Amino acid sequence: MSRIGKSPVNIPSGVDVKLNGNVVTVKGPKGELTQEIDSCVTLSIEDNTITFSRESDAPAHRAKHGLYRALLQNMVVGVSEGYKKELEVIGVGYRATATGQQLELALGYSHAIILEVPNEIKVSADTQKGKAPVVTLESYDKQLLGQVAAKIRSLRKPEPYKGKGIRFLGEEIRRKAGKSAGKK
Repeated sequence: MSRIGKSPVNIPSGVDVKLNGNVVTVKGPKGELTQEIDSCVTLSIEDNTITFSRESDAPAHRAKHGLYRALLQNMVVGVSEGYKKELEVIGVGYRATATGQQLELALGYSHAIILEVPNEIKVSADTQKGKAPVVTLESYDKQLLGQVAAKIRSLRKPEPYKGKGIRFLGEEIRRKAGKSAGKK
């Protein structure tokens, strides 16, 4: 049996979970999320816990058992607590400014990049003197948050020689040695 799939999901107070056919709706103080569930996985809601079961031990059913449990756990945590990702913009002259739902990045290209962030995500940019600018993304939707953060990082990935680029806060970059001096 799936280790992840058999552990129940606890529903905190203030979060409402409804099952309509094979569509689950999770509503909380931060927002509302819906997820369609495959027919091979059945879920039951009792006493503020959600338990999952599958119809057979086929490999595809075992995989979906754990998948849907993890997705619902992420939804419950998202609408109750929310998720947060922070990205560091490292490089001379690299800047980040956020106005409303627009994120403007100066990343060493000939023009500034303006990114329109979805309404579900709250974006802010913090610039302190002597430190790299930090872009903070907050949302209740973990999937959307990760997708937007990956898109921002892909605009200028950290390079291995000087370490310049956009990286997640605390991310370790494997550094390479530059060219060695000429032979005598």
